[in-house]
Amino acid sequence: MAKEYNVAIMGATGAVGEVMLSILEERKFPVKNLKLLASERSAGKKMKYNGRELTVELLTPDSFKGVDIVLASAGASISKQYVKNIIDARALIIDNSSAFRMDDDVPLVVPEINPEDCRRNKGIIANPNCTTIIALVPLKPIHDAARIKRLIVSSYQAASGAGAKGMAELEQQARDWAAGKPIKAEKFAYQLLFNVIPHIDVFYEDGYTKEEMKVVNETRKIFHEPGMRITATTVRVPVLRAHSESINIETEKKLTANEVRELLAGAPGVTVEDDFHNKKYPMPLFASGKDNCFVGRIREDFSIDNGLNIWVAGDQIRKGAALNAVQIAEIVAKEGLK
Repeated sequence: MAKEYNVAIMGATGAVGEVMLSILEERKFPVKNLKLLASERSAGKKMKYNGRELTVELLTPDSFKGVDIVLASAGASISKQYVKNIIDARALIIDNSSAFRMDDDVPLVVPEINPEDCRRNKGIIANPNCTTIIALVPLKPIHDAARIKRLIVSSYQAASGAGAKGMAELEQQARDWAAGKPIKAEKFAYQLLFNVIPHIDVFYEDGYTKEEMKVVNETRKIFHEPGMRITATTVRVPVLRAHSESINIETEKKLTANEVRELLAGAPGVTVEDDFHNKKYPMPLFASGKDNCFVGRIREDFSIDNGLNIWVAGDQIRKGAALNAVQIAEIVAKEGLK
């Protein structure tokens, strides 16, 4: 009989936590016992898993006794607060926050790209930023075939990137606009409805945002390419769910657009939607709720020798967060790393 695992979801009632729960069920992860953990505000809430009703428990330092794997999506400060309790309980934390991503001794993993890095975990495996994941799944086959020298990433990020509150704010703005009421902005710096905001996370003194530098630094770490040249501009758009990205690529070896289509057609986690004659290209409207990253608008960049342009859309909550974490847990279970 295959080994089963005692699993805890930390931040179970958040937008990502709820999807983690459903993905564990969908993918039939070998769960023995499941704990749902959240703050005082959500403790006592009922959630369904495999036809059973589970009660959300209050997150405390003692919550991890007997737990094998913790899927954490409660924010960086909470992960930092409880990580010692998790490791002391001999559990493995797969963390969806930014808390440990750039720590040298913490693997940062996208299962389609660097699953082997899970083997060197010391009790923590980090889930990358959603924008990074959605970009890198289709970039990996291109990098393997022609070695990427430079990337220019422009993101079009959904309200879901700011969690359930971000989505709720966009929906409320739409209702208020339709009713002729004043539009309020609290979660975002400005009104998101009918607007785009070129500002995600805090600004650094050089004018880049933390979100932009996550794309730069995490890509280098995941690809094991510390010198890769990358620049990014991250933008919030009035889309409920699923991020989109325009990615300009310079490679060492020449690849034609057709060669890229062929490479990506067989790539894990990728769906090619690239038929401009019939107006087929990836859009968040259709990527929402899906597991794969969708790629289209594949074309050669005629302004440089070995240049490509691609357009990517992927569900920020699924592949960009919850699904990636569960896929990491599947590697851990398959290889007996816990």
